[in-house]
Amino acid sequence: MKKFWFWSLGFMLAPIMVLGLLTAAEAAKEETKKAASPPVSSYAPVVIKEPFAVTLERMKKEKPQIMQRQMDLLKQRYDLENRPASGVTMTRGKAVQEGVRVKLSQGMTWEKLAEMNPEQIKEQGLWPAGFLPLPHPNHPEGGMLFPKFHIEEIKKQEGRDLTRFDLDYDLPDHFLPEFPPAIFLTTRPDLGDVSQGKVVTLMNYYELFNGILNPKQLEGLRLLVTPFPQQQFNQTEDRRSELPSRGVTCFDCHVNGHTNAATHLVGDIRPQEFRHRIDTPPLRGVNIQRLFGSQRALKSVEDFTEFEQRAAYFDGDPVIGTKKGLNILDRGHQVHAMAEFQAILDFPPAPKLDIYGKLDPKKATEAELRGQEIFFGKAQCAVCHIPPYYTDNLMHNLKTERFFKPQMVNGRMANQDGPIKTFPLRGIKESPPYLHDGRLLTLEDTVEFFNLVQGLKLTPQEKKDLVAFLRAL
Repeated sequence: MKKFWFWSLGFMLAPIMVLGLLTAAEAAKEETKKAASPPVSSYAPVVIKEPFAVTLERMKKEKPQIMQRQMDLLKQRYDLENRPASGVTMTRGKAVQEGVRVKLSQGMTWEKLAEMNPEQIKEQGLWPAGFLPLPHPNHPEGGMLFPKFHIEEIKKQEGRDLTRFDLDYDLPDHFLPEFPPAIFLTTRPDLGDVSQGKVVTLMNYYELFNGILNPKQLEGLRLLVTPFPQQQFNQTEDRRSELPSRGVTCFDCHVNGHTNAATHLVGDIRPQEFRHRIDTPPLRGVNIQRLFGSQRALKSVEDFTEFEQRAAYFDGDPVIGTKKGLNILDRGHQVHAMAEFQAILDFPPAPKLDIYGKLDPKKATEAELRGQEIFFGKAQCAVCHIPPYYTDNLMHNLKTERFFKPQMVNGRMANQDGPIKTFPLRGIKESPPYLHDGRLLTLEDTVEFFNLVQGLKLTPQEKKDLVAFLRAL
């Protein structure tokens, strides 16, 4: 009887022992897999184990496929045709693009979509792809990326090459701000545009501004056009320029104190797939702003200027900055000089606005006046965009995740945007594309976006009038 009991017990335990062995084997396999993949870290790798020549060859070879993937995404999301608005230009004459460019699902209209609630849109997968976060051309890689026209001008003036061997800029030129942009100064509004139609660089800043700026402002401008090492443009083996580079300047993104829509990724989010693409905001009117940096943790333009050089230039990683050439500015002199110049960059003139930032009825069109009424009424734009500069200097969470399920798009995890800053709307027609990551190509796209997000149910005519008002700001 005892023998039978032991035999029966062994028979019952055998599968459990085998299962235990299998589980242990699976666990060992999982541990091996984890060991083979790099651990998640907040830091960029400091020691690069691949020779630069190998990196160069590999990334050049990968570039066509990566750029094709990004361009396919843009064509899937947007109508990219060059269709300028009749009679609407930026200060120096560049045409403003018109029309809604975000594409809808087949058979869907903006009116039908506006009748649906967020849950219905989410469950049926009808949120327009162009309203999802826009990924960097190579989101897993990231880094500063400049439009071709800016690269060519800096190369011509300084011999400094901002070309990346691994990537090209993605958005078509006709959706970008005019180049070079005008420059208006709060200290000398009588001069109008002081740019003389030139891109301000280290080669010409003195001749352009000597006699207009005071010595401290002139020194601040010099520093703003002086190249300093940056994550992708430096002398190390993990740069993204073919030759060792002197670096980038503040005005390589904020050209002429405005913007050329240069892009990169925010420095203050980890891991990589959750980092937001940046659409470089203008420095115009920076004197009336109170929040700076991608997460608005910086409370003055001095903080922002110092942070950019210490960390933002290096993807928010001061450790890698030490390796590549961290430029520590003197707060009492250099930072303040740079901030003093930035603080006198003015918005472009808006001749139809009165001293309160509202339309003068004698100068405005009927459409613009109707649009103003909608802006301050039905559309509730003025809850956040308060005149005269049309910002409340606060952060607001639009909670767009109500409308779509989390999804990976070209290496970018589209989920929650979180709170975003209320940008000033003065001169808004001169700084496309729109929203913090540039996902909205036109003002019409922007109106459709907020019409859905806020549940406004604007009529087609109200949308047109609202755009007319925005163009007058």
